[in-house]
Amino acid sequence: MSEPAPTTARNTVVAAALDLFAAQGFEATSVEQIAQAAGVSRSTFFRQFGGKDDVVFSDHDVLLAQLRTFLADADATATTNPWATACAASVEVFRHFAAEPELARRRYAVVRQVPALREREIVTVFQYERLFDEYLRAALPGLDPIDAVAFSAAVTAVHNHVLRRLLRGTDDVAESVLTDAYDGLLHRFGVHPDGEDARSDDVVVAVFPRRMPAAEVARRLHDAF
Repeated sequence: MSEPAPTTARNTVVAAALDLFAAQGFEATSVEQIAQAAGVSRSTFFRQFGGKDDVVFSDHDVLLAQLRTFLADADATATTNPWATACAASVEVFRHFAAEPELARRRYAVVRQVPALREREIVTVFQYERLFDEYLRAALPGLDPIDAVAFSAAVTAVHNHVLRRLLRGTDDVAESVLTDAYDGLLHRFGVHPDGEDARSDDVVVAVFPRRMPAAEVARRLHDAF
């Protein structure tokens, strides 16, 4: 049997598998049925995927590899703003799924119906968060690990919130919704998108009693701003 080229075969298998999962359920669908519906051999299926669940999450494996390259390339640029770069990497993921929203919605519907797939989705989301965390720590020596974790978690959470708006609805969601949200996130972390401190042009003068504990000074400043 003549089989499609690797990339075409991969996309064909994913589409066929999602159709079968939707029609007869994830558990009731066999690898043989997927291969037959996609017009490929069983051996081709296993060369492309490790199992049925890998079909559902195959895009993420590719995306994570691409993001590692994206971040490595950005890290090699001395003028790169690591905070904004982490956000830009997340936007790349959104673009991927927004390019084929119907396919992404079909995949999302399957994941929602299968507990094992939902659990793997949680693990997959954490892989993105960990990738951003590791990148920030490497790109910003001396960065407080708590700040790296907090920012990475925030980037991932914002991305997932906007992406779910796309997946749960029937209308497209503009990329600007995500980028605007990231601009706000950068500002809250005190970072300007171009790499400058967002508050570098502000001067604040405050007077406190000499004996006031530093923690109370910090609390009052936080409440004031």
